[in-house]
Amino acid sequence: MPPKRLKLAEKLKISSFLVDKEELTPRIVKTSESPYFSPIKTRNKRQAIRTVEKEELPSTSKVIPELKKSKPISKKVKESGICAVKDIEDWEPPNWKTVLENIRKMRVEKDAPVDTMGCHKCADEDADDKTRRYQCLVSLMLSSQTKDQVNYEAMSRLKAENLTPDSIIAMDLEKLENLIKPVSFYRMKAKHMKATSQILIDQYNSDIPDNVKDLCKLPGVGPKMAMICMSAAWNVVSGIGVDVHVHRISNRLKWVQNSTKQPEQTRVALEKWIPKDLWGEVNVLLVGFGQTICNATSPRCGQCLNKDICPSASVKIKKIKKIL
Repeated sequence: MPPKRLKLAEKLKISSFLVDKEELTPRIVKTSESPYFSPIKTRNKRQAIRTVEKEELPSTSKVIPELKKSKPISKKVKESGICAVKDIEDWEPPNWKTVLENIRKMRVEKDAPVDTMGCHKCADEDADDKTRRYQCLVSLMLSSQTKDQVNYEAMSRLKAENLTPDSIIAMDLEKLENLIKPVSFYRMKAKHMKATSQILIDQYNSDIPDNVKDLCKLPGVGPKMAMICMSAAWNVVSGIGVDVHVHRISNRLKWVQNSTKQPEQTRVALEKWIPKDLWGEVNVLLVGFGQTICNATSPRCGQCLNKDICPSASVKIKKIKKIL
């Protein structure tokens, strides 16, 4: 036999008959362990192997750390938080007492139209209490967006006609309009006067309500009128009456923590920090100050005692310096 064929035969012989040799054992699969001949037994064995492997293999899942309990808020933090809230609630403008005292001094030195012709001066002092309170309410209804001089003259004409709820109801609407003219919106105000007078006769025995809520329900009466009416007619201070003067000056002096666009917003902001015992004088004080010095279009900052500490005046001075 040629050598090449002999080597081939030897190889075949080894693969066919030497299957028990140690080096070839891994290549032989025993019949008893074959999955093709004993499926149930093999399946059970596979399951047992898998169970062992799972136990031996290290767990790959992440260990979830225990949630740390939140620490209780310390006493210092609590105190600091309380202080922070308290600071917000106790906000007040800087130097406001000095500014207020300076305004008082300026108001004493010079009279304003509100001092002699304001709504609290329009009622007939010799009339009975009901009539006087009614006339005070009417003067406030007419005063909206009207100068004190014009309002005072209109009230004088009405008082000459015996100004009472009954007389207004009996009066012809056109005549009433002519009496209060030229107050602003005199036609609408004349209708409100008649409607309000009828309500007072029917529900309040010709008197006026003694609280802000019911006063605001009357036609043509708003919060500012109701606040001032409570003070002037009933001698009860229930809030700060904020008109255009008080609204303007409060924003100029930065007496509101955030600038306001409506008088009612200004009233709420002022009542948060102004002491209640000062509410009664704020309206007349600032209205007169606005009529004499802190005018709407051309404030006389040079004559103001607060020119060095007023935020609005300081801005104007800086602008002038830059221009020069």
